[in-house]
Parts: sequence; structure tokens; C-alpha cells
Amino acid sequence: MAWTGYQKFLALMMVVTGSINSLSTKWADKLESKGADGVERTFNHPFLQATFMFLGEMLCLLTFKLIYYKTRNTGGHALTNGNQNFNPFILMPAAMFDLIGTSIMYIGLTLTYVSSFQMFRGSIIVFVAVLSMTFLDRRIISREWGGILFVIIGLVIVGVTDAIYQTPGESKGRNSLITGDLLIIVAQVISACQMVYEEKYVAGLNIPSMQAVGWEGVFGFSVLSFLLVIFYWIPAPPHFDNNARGTVEDAIDGLIQIGNNPLLLIATLGTIVSIAFFNFAGISVTKEMSATTRMVLDSIRTFVIWMVSLSVRWQAFHWQHLVGFSVLIYGMCEYNGVVPRCRRAQPAQADPESQVVNTEAERIDTETDD
Repeated sequence: MAWTGYQKFLALMMVVTGSINSLSTKWADKLESKGADGVERTFNHPFLQATFMFLGEMLCLLTFKLIYYKTRNTGGHALTNGNQNFNPFILMPAAMFDLIGTSIMYIGLTLTYVSSFQMFRGSIIVFVAVLSMTFLDRRIISREWGGILFVIIGLVIVGVTDAIYQTPGESKGRNSLITGDLLIIVAQVISACQMVYEEKYVAGLNIPSMQAVGWEGVFGFSVLSFLLVIFYWIPAPPHFDNNARGTVEDAIDGLIQIGNNPLLLIATLGTIVSIAFFNFAGISVTKEMSATTRMVLDSIRTFVIWMVSLSVRWQAFHWQHLVGFSVLIYGMCEYNGVVPRCRRAQPAQADPESQVVNTEAERIDTETDD
């Protein structure tokens, strides 16, 4: 079935805003500005950036409220339909998983390439599958296991390429790239815990997705803002103390750097606004089309991010990355059932009774293949 104009608009919005979100965050990491001590240094504030991300998610709650009150007397809207009789604090654990995972991912992003950052986020499929078997008693079918295997192979190729090759002029060493990739994988374990928790405790409540994202943004922003005060006083280990005070996070130094460089302000606003529109577009794509379509569009987003990263020379092209990316995408498509399956042709002539028998046999055979 052909897409409507609105569906095409949503798909384009998801790819564009999703790409802007990752690219603007990495762009900020590349920019330099004077900090609180008057010294010019690169912007290295992953926890502050995670706070901005949660601020963007909070905008989803504001958007939800606006749509809800505007349409409540006219039958409601597809994005606001759902249960309103729930305790928002049931979303608190999911928000804490999101907080930890996002913070670790942003630390990893400061150490590795933005394309590798996006590709390694695909490893979440592996951890969601394992945790789903453990906590949700879900059976993983053969097709999904095949997809997981290809995802792992693709990520290994990307990781080995990062470990062997380095972009000319790249200030970060090979150990930083490997550490960044590993941190992103660790973050996906945390994010997988978030997804499994949401499926086990939140999915059955029928909470509108945009409202759930918004509440998680509120909790994440509130807790992380409190932690920024604590991090301001805790000394950071070597290689992670790149701020005016040499602490885990110096939010004041980060805000001063943003104020001293208009490009940093643009990058920060790009992160906040894009994550809000990206969440809106992603939720809408799932409702209007399917979760599989969302996965395919997210793969396109990864490709766009990689191409932009190459064009602005944030990294060099290595054909091994292309191989790893291709294998990774194939694995994700296989896992989500996008790859076409071969089916046996039916006999040209058959009586009605044998037709029924053959159809039933094919159905059972298909379930066995899965």
C-alpha cells in the first residue's frame, strides 16, 4: 500500500531530526570555547548534554498536553488516546535506566566516531532478546537468532576496524576509540533493561507513548539536575577531567562555554529540539505504519549520519566499515522479519481437499522455520 503524504512527512521528519540529534551532539564535542577559568578547550560535558536530552523529552509532555486539551472535546487524537488513570512514578525506573544509559552513551560519543556510536546502538537487539527470555519468558525464534548472529558479526567488524585504523589528524588515540565503542555497548545493556521493564510493567497500562516519553523526561531531567550538583564536587579520573575544575561534571563551566561560542549554543538547541521532534516522529511512524518501518528508517538515519561524518572529515572512509554496516543492517532486517522468505510453489492442479492439506502444511512449515 502506497504511503500517504502525511506518512511520507513523518518518515522524513524521523530521519532528518534523528540525524540532527546525533550529529549536533557530536558537533558540540568537536567545538572549542573558553570555560570558567578562561582556558579554551573542547566541549566535554556528557552529563550536561544528557540533561539537555531529557529537557527535549520533556517537550514531548508539553506537546501531549497541548494536543490533549485541544482535541478532548472532539473525540481525541491518535497520539493522546489511552489510559490517563495511572501513577506517573511507575515510569521512574525506566527513566533511571534511560538516564544511566544515555549518560554512558554520551561519554562514549566523546571518545569515538559518531557513525560507530550509531552503529553500536544496534547491539541493543542482542541484549533485549536475552533479557526478554530471562524476564518475559519470551521464546526467540530461529529467524531472530539468525538476525542476532549477523548483528554481532557486523558490530565485530566495525569494532575491529576502529581498533586497527585511525582517521589522520584524529587527536584521540586507538584506546579512546575502543573504550568509546565498549561504553556504547554497555549503555545498550542498560537501555535494553529499560525496554524490558517498559514491556513488563508499562505496556499493559496503555499509556500514550508521547506522554510516557514526556514523564520519563521529567524524571530524568529532575534527577540528573540534582546529580550535576554532586558531580560538580567529585574529582574525575584521568582522561575524564576535561573541565575547569577537573571534576566528573562542571555544569557551570559547560554553560559558560556555550555562552562564549554561538555555535555551541546552536548545537545544544539542535540536540534539545531534534530529540523532541524525533520522539514525536518515531511514535507517529509506529502508530501510522509499523515498528518495522521505524527500524528501517532508523537504519537510514545511521547511513545519513555516517555520510555526513565522512563529508565533514570527522573520520576517514574504510571499506571494512561498509561491510560491517551492511552485515549489521541485514541482521536487523532478519531479526524484524523484513528479509523475504522463500516459499514452495503450489501444484498447478489440485483438488480442493489437497489444497486444504497443502495450505495447512505450509502454515506449520512456516511456523517451524520461524
